[in-house]
Amino acid sequence: MRLPKYPLASGDKLMTFEFISEGPKGLIHKLVRYQHTNVEGVYNLAFGDKDQSSGEIDDSVISNNGDSEKVLATVVATVYAFTDKYQGAWVYASGSTKSRTRLYRMGIAKFLEEVQEDFDIFGERNDDWEVFRENIEYNGFLVKRKTKKQPRSIRQTL
Repeated sequence: MRLPKYPLASGDKLMTFEFISEGPKGLIHKLVRYQHTNVEGVYNLAFGDKDQSSGEIDDSVISNNGDSEKVLATVVATVYAFTDKYQGAWVYASGSTKSRTRLYRMGIAKFLEEVQEDFDIFGERNDDWEVFRENIEYNGFLVKRKTKKQPRSIRQTL
């Protein structure tokens, strides 16, 4: 996404990312963590404020720091980094509440054309998966990085 993003910090495995939201409510530490699921090749994207005492994600806090698009763009940047390293991985995301899932859906829809250039995006509803469509209420989202077609060599072209 061609939006401003916060600088990210992560380890070599690119399973956890940290960044700091800056806004009217001050500096808020954020965490994005990719977790293995019980389905091979599918990872859960967990996101929220970093609890300073435990170091864990608190996904129940409502920060309202006035930078939601920048935060969303930063989280999407982690999806790019994660799927660069773990090619073929599926990433599952849903909000901790129905309203947060709706917020994620609106963010995806707002940048859908751009995101679809690089990812296949699916929405979960009625216990099934479908290609993501705008204005549909979903329980969660599943994305997979599209494989880039290799340019054909001159010999293959001739």
